[in-house]
Amino acid sequence: MTHPENTTPNPSKIHLIGGEKGGVGKSMVARLLAQYFIDRELPFVGFDTDRSHGALLRFYADYASPVLIDRYEALDHIVEAAVELPGARVLVDLAAQTHEPLVRWIEESGVLDMAVDVGFKLNYWHVMDSGRDSVDLLTRLLDRFGESLHYVLVRNQLRGEDFGQLERSGQMERATALGARVISIKHLHDTVMQKIDATDSSFWAARTGTAAGASLRLMERQRLNIWMDHAYAQLDNAQA
Repeated sequence: MTHPENTTPNPSKIHLIGGEKGGVGKSMVARLLAQYFIDRELPFVGFDTDRSHGALLRFYADYASPVLIDRYEALDHIVEAAVELPGARVLVDLAAQTHEPLVRWIEESGVLDMAVDVGFKLNYWHVMDSGRDSVDLLTRLLDRFGESLHYVLVRNQLRGEDFGQLERSGQMERATALGARVISIKHLHDTVMQKIDATDSSFWAARTGTAAGASLRLMERQRLNIWMDHAYAQLDNAQA
């Protein structure tokens, strides 16, 4: 007896790349996740909330659209994309100081209830540097949403390598008890990152030596390859 294959698509996932504090590397993580989706052949659409320096619009313009954080009608496109494209990934790069407008939209629009009713997942990537502010912001995030969100804590070593404050705070254990994934993004040699940014190169172009990425020297490209391989292993774990 044969059984029909299960053709039900996986639930769509909205990936909010946040952290509220400026300078912790949110846009770099959004760019890295975009390249990861492309390389893994995972369909996605991107939204960029930074009106002046949007990294997704700058580096992955073919996949991203601008969205105004203070307009509900614009933010609605995020949910609509998740509903209209079953199994897709919706990547949202949140600029600094956008947390409160986002929270108001989530609460007043019933986004969490809709996620349950429709069946999409809402993932919040909390990008952290090694400072106290990132820990305090994590505390506020967990206080406000508890188990309603799926969390990924990103220890961004490009912005500091000593995360002792996070480990001593008890907030990492609190988050993992709610099912959070914890990943680390290693430090990439400053010159390599500066060259990639200076030439508006995607990680793919830099890694393969095409177009603007050709500005990397042989060993610089090797360091980028090692960094991306480690980062992708971490992202694999976050997606599990």
